[in-house]
Amino acid sequence: MLTPFDDFPIHQTGDPIAHTATGDPNQYDRYFFNGFDRDGRFMIGAAMGHYPNRAVIDAAFSVVIDGVEHSVFASGIMPTGRETTIGPITLEVLEPLRAIRLVVTPNDHGPSCDLVFRARTAAIEEPKQKIVRDGRLVMDYTRLTQWGTWEGTFTVDGVTTEVIAESTFGVRDRSWGIRPVGQQAPTNLPPSTPQIFWLWAPLHFDDVCTHLAMFEHADGTRWMESALVVPVLDGPDAPTWGDVPEPEEVGDVEYDIEWRPGTREMANATLRATHADGTVSQIEFERLYTFRMRGIGYMHPTFSHGSAHGVLEVGGESIKLEDFDPQDPTCIHIQTLCKVRMADREGVGVLEQLAFGDHHPTGLTGILDGYTPSP
Repeated sequence: MLTPFDDFPIHQTGDPIAHTATGDPNQYDRYFFNGFDRDGRFMIGAAMGHYPNRAVIDAAFSVVIDGVEHSVFASGIMPTGRETTIGPITLEVLEPLRAIRLVVTPNDHGPSCDLVFRARTAAIEEPKQKIVRDGRLVMDYTRLTQWGTWEGTFTVDGVTTEVIAESTFGVRDRSWGIRPVGQQAPTNLPPSTPQIFWLWAPLHFDDVCTHLAMFEHADGTRWMESALVVPVLDGPDAPTWGDVPEPEEVGDVEYDIEWRPGTREMANATLRATHADGTVSQIEFERLYTFRMRGIGYMHPTFSHGSAHGVLEVGGESIKLEDFDPQDPTCIHIQTLCKVRMADREGVGVLEQLAFGDHHPTGLTGILDGYTPSP
């Protein structure tokens, strides 16, 4: 099957672009965004995914404002031309790796917006994330991350908020490959206890940005880590890929997390990392509030990523932050908006947390059990 993309010199195999490299139903290609006012007045999130072997496209947009998380979801048949519109939600790449426009037209289900993300850093490529379990490939994908600003407007319940680039920061990622999405195929493999411990902390300061991505096993063994100090662009026309200043890699990453009792959510946290010259940087996190990733489809009970909803289905929800159940499986994947400090620098960003199963170093036990302080 030919599509317009076949007119560009971008082929990686001898097949047309519409033919995926694998028939794995978990093949996906996704956009993710967050954004936040420097003082925490609001936080936004957005996602859009293509699942070619499921013929599904889905997207979501969410806003936290005045203590409520408002979301709109859309899911339908994936267009063969890989267009990035579904229902009221459209993503437009204005300039690759520099500017992306997000439009959510007024709808009966949730917030609307007209926003532009503009790069503040070059795009970085995270280490390849691959999991093989019981001899089966479970996860194998590439992800880029980029820091930026937002400008435009969003509207919730008839009230429009202006979003100003000077005070609204955010992070986007693009990931593609294989990751469990949608309904999974049944197997004869014995059931196993799920375990995942993931931290992701992309942060903004005035003169630099910082990055942390980390997976650990239950005993604290770290099987993936990326920690960087990322230069900000010299100006609006500075290159965002290719010949760009390299991020500084730091190592020996340590963290302290104090959980909120009865939850798997940070009360406060500290990160430490060692530079090549031996100096140590410490970042302290001050919690503002928590954004539930279900608001943009991550493990949502109805609009989970890759789930099939026919030709088109649009929905929405508005939930007070205080009404989320922190032990509900659909609420366990979170991003906590924080003010951050690194020596004399003050900034803003998120600490993303996803913790299923035991994690001995931080005192988590059970699958979803909230943290219980030692007597």
